[in-house]
Amino acid sequence: MDVTEIGKKLGLSESKHVIRKAAELRRLCEIQFDCSAIGIGETCKAVICLEIAATRFDVMFDRQSAIKMSGMSEKAYNRSFNAMQNGLGVKNKLDIRELAIRFGCVRLIPFVQRGLSQYKDQFLKSLPATRRASADFTRPVFTAVAFYLCAKKHKLKVDKIKLIELCGTSESEFSSVSTSMKDLCYDVFGISREKKDPREVKGNRDLLDALPEKRRFEDGGYLSDDGKELAGKNKKRKTASTKKQDI
Repeated sequence: MDVTEIGKKLGLSESKHVIRKAAELRRLCEIQFDCSAIGIGETCKAVICLEIAATRFDVMFDRQSAIKMSGMSEKAYNRSFNAMQNGLGVKNKLDIRELAIRFGCVRLIPFVQRGLSQYKDQFLKSLPATRRASADFTRPVFTAVAFYLCAKKHKLKVDKIKLIELCGTSESEFSSVSTSMKDLCYDVFGISREKKDPREVKGNRDLLDALPEKRRFEDGGYLSDDGKELAGKNKKRKTASTKKQDI
């Protein structure tokens, strides 16, 4: 089905610029990657292109009708949407104030801003100096997760699924970022029972282009004697146990 026809059915007939952008994105899809290889049919591809275009121009989009028209389940549609968005290199822009107004949580704005700032500082501390410049915190998933965690701390209800849709990420990535933020920003989010040292939190390659992994001290990592101390204690226990058996 043609993008224009699908656009009309989704109430976008008056938004000519959205239709044109969606058609452009569809052509780009055909050049850059094979959608059929990841299970995305032609109709679904056109629908997703329309949603991406509508989002970029801040035009209202009926997502539930779009999902029905795509012939997919909501979960499969979200997965396909994220795959196409990543394949096209399109990034959603997510503003804290817009989120606060949309979800009726305006008082969260300063908490989210402070949380993101602290997370960035703490996360960068866990990276070697040579890799800090390449860290990218502009992805909307960071804003969405910070907003969600602040809302949770202040006992305000926020639709997590809607947030995931808005930032164009997957549930697994949202969860990974959430874990990272709770570990590093206890003072702001206040959810983890135990505050962790930022140096002890392992990075996740899906979060940023440059993340902390297992590093040697000479490579700019962190020197920790915990492993040696634990091994020493275990060795002493085994030795003591052997002596008792000999006696």
